[in-house]
Amino acid sequence: MPKALCLSGLVIAGLVFLLFLVNLIMSLAGMGSLFRYQSLLMDIVFLVCSGTLGYLSWSTFRELK
Repeated sequence: MPKALCLSGLVIAGLVFLLFLVNLIMSLAGMGSLFRYQSLLMDIVFLVCSGTLGYLSWSTFRELK
């Protein structure tokens, strides 16, 4: 069960990272945004948090082997 939780955390972190990376690129390119009320700071904070979650999930998964 802990391995499944680590993998699900890794998948969720990847999806959140991809979503906010696309949003950041779209807003910087002037194409609008995926979210109604968005800011550059929110995109950056979510990218950092999802990267941190991905790193923690990956390191915990490696320890469980």
